[in-house]
Amino acid sequence: MLTPPLRRRGCAPRRRPRARRALSGTVCLLALAGTALAAAPAPAADAAVPPAPVSWRADLTRPGTDDVNVRYGSGALRVRDGSVSPASLGRDRGYASAVLDTHHVDRPVNRVAVDLDATVPGAAGVEVDVRGRAADGTWTEWRRAAAGAPAELPRYVVDVQARLTLWNAKGEPTAAVRAVTLTADDAGTAPAEPAPATRAAAFSARVYATREGLVGHTTANGHVIQANDHFVALPSRRALSPKGSGQYSVQVCGPARCETAPVWDVGPWNTHDDHWNPSSVREQWKDLPQGLPEAQAAYEDGYNGGRDEFGRQVANPAGIDLADGTFYNVGLNDNGWVTVTYLWTEGGGDTTSFPTWGTDVSVRQQATTASTRVASLPGPTTVRVRCQVHGQLVNYDGYSNDAWSYLPDYGGYVSNIFIDVADAWLPGVPTC
Repeated sequence: MLTPPLRRRGCAPRRRPRARRALSGTVCLLALAGTALAAAPAPAADAAVPPAPVSWRADLTRPGTDDVNVRYGSGALRVRDGSVSPASLGRDRGYASAVLDTHHVDRPVNRVAVDLDATVPGAAGVEVDVRGRAADGTWTEWRRAAAGAPAELPRYVVDVQARLTLWNAKGEPTAAVRAVTLTADDAGTAPAEPAPATRAAAFSARVYATREGLVGHTTANGHVIQANDHFVALPSRRALSPKGSGQYSVQVCGPARCETAPVWDVGPWNTHDDHWNPSSVREQWKDLPQGLPEAQAAYEDGYNGGRDEFGRQVANPAGIDLADGTFYNVGLNDNGWVTVTYLWTEGGGDTTSFPTWGTDVSVRQQATTASTRVASLPGPTTVRVRCQVHGQLVNYDGYSNDAWSYLPDYGGYVSNIFIDVADAWLPGVPTC
């Protein structure tokens, strides 16, 4: 039996599902071939003729594990149960969400238009959000796309994903979505991104936190809330992680300690208040400064007549809800102020972002499995790596590696086996 190679040099096998393990020996040759092909000069393009947009029709017929409260029948997608609503909002309006399959495009794009074939009764609604995955594996935030108003993504992407959100008033008919056609192209100008050496750290703000509770209820991404659960709710779907993933996570620092937790619900109060974004790109309430939740402005200063987007009188300044486990772990015994870092924002300062694979991956205080577990990665996500060290040799699922990466957002180390790149020693990352 062949012993799997030690993942220490650049030709180590890239971690993929079992079905592809037999191909691992070809990774280095393929990587070299890919490099040679990439180095070949590209044919000159006619600058006067822009590339044609890329269009595709989404498959609505197959429900996925990320879908929430949807049903497909009679040729259309609808809300299944009109009494279901995101737990954190505390409303009785029907809600459903369908995360559609990711579509790979053959060239970088940064604008996505949507053509929706749907019947939408007066008391119902349909929203389409899209996001993109860049070549480095990182996702953009979700951005809303509507007829005549394409979604402008903040950077070029090679994979595009759409998400449908359906609403209906209690007891009223639901919208019926028959088809969704997406068209991606280049907006014409490269998105402005700061150079790696000058990128700022992820954005942080002091916000008021409330305890979500609601054990047994369902979150906006379909998670059924458990006792002592660990996740947060933010008042915008722009940063809602798919079920079971930590693709959008925050670090919450309370009186006792900090915890990193995924965004799994929408609320409190609002659903379009991405207050962590600069005012110029904020979805609603563009006259409020970055970091100030609309609910806080309404409660403290009477903004919007003291009401949220639904016209409800705001009873507290909350900008984040914390699941019970997170709430008590950071040291809160009652609602209170916490410092929140929105880990997907900006470029990470002196860090480099990498995708991960695996579920319940441990982050350790030191580069050894015997060290204290300080956090876990519930599913595939993107992490920021500051530096790496040679530590304990880890053997997992036929692979070995002694390299560990330090994740400043979690205050600990993760084995490089779970960093989803071909290299065992991460390229461009310094030694700790």
